[in-house]
Amino acid sequence: MNVSGNEPGNGAGHEREFGSDGSYDSGGHHDSGGFGGSDFEERMRELLAQDAYAVRPSAAPYPAIRRRGLAERRRRAAAVGATLLTLAAVPVGAYAVAGGHGGRGADTAAVKPSVSASRSPAASPAASASTGPARPASDGQLLDGITFAQAAEGLKKCLAAENAPSLGVALGKAQDYRIILAAKSTGDSNAPGDGFHVVGVKEKPAGFRVICDIKDGKASGISVSARDAAGPDTGPVVPDPNGGDLYQQSIIDKGHWTLPFRWASIGYVDSAVAKVTVAYGDSAADPAVLDHGWFVAVGMLDEQVTLAPHIKGYDTTGKLLYDSDDDKAYDRTLP
Repeated sequence: MNVSGNEPGNGAGHEREFGSDGSYDSGGHHDSGGFGGSDFEERMRELLAQDAYAVRPSAAPYPAIRRRGLAERRRRAAAVGATLLTLAAVPVGAYAVAGGHGGRGADTAAVKPSVSASRSPAASPAASASTGPARPASDGQLLDGITFAQAAEGLKKCLAAENAPSLGVALGKAQDYRIILAAKSTGDSNAPGDGFHVVGVKEKPAGFRVICDIKDGKASGISVSARDAAGPDTGPVVPDPNGGDLYQQSIIDKGHWTLPFRWASIGYVDSAVAKVTVAYGDSAADPAVLDHGWFVAVGMLDEQVTLAPHIKGYDTTGKLLYDSDDDKAYDRTLP
């Protein structure tokens, strides 16, 4: 810093310089005694007072910092939200069964979470006595000695084991369903051990169903599907796109199925359909049961097969409305 001026006791017109090392040079020589201590301090105070604004740090940009903080908080919240959505999506896909349904895509129907129990009104003793599913349209849908009580208990166990509302899998309770089929299931190389299937359907959302597997009195698996899984532009009869477990055994055992084999075929029907027949291998094409918008066909297979069940639908006049052989979305050949 250069300071020019006349100071008492040092002569007029001398130029003084502060060196970079902090030393003070007056006209080229060092003389701490040649410049009065009090005068020096006073001059320095003057200079510092005049230039204080030049060295004072600027105010912190609080508005900009706050904006960046809010943006970062929103970004993190969005990332966490995306992660939670991914976690919630994974279980639904895991419960959808794509095997043995022909050429249709895998189940993409979302399962809506149910209202939590803490918000539900307390059930009265009278209501608690009727907390089970509704009965099928006919007793002929309860096969192989399985009673309605056994089927209802199996459905309850299955739903209790598979329900996971915290992960987005809210299947509801047994009283939300109607049982349309209970029949023996045959074990195979992929799932050893015999048991029985229970098929439960919901009215809300319409077309939603579960197939529960019960073995040794315990829930051993579940398949979830809905009519939406069949895709758009479907006909008056729609075979369940994910119902292959009911009429085939594991692909590992192809050509060596355990016989005789209890099979079943289910699907959706429009109100125009008055009759559905299903033929499978050496099983006769007996009329299927129509139950509140569903068809249910059953039979016993005594031979190895390579073709899926052949399904036909008719109106009240006997006119053919649907033939699975003409359905491009239905794979006639078993995997």
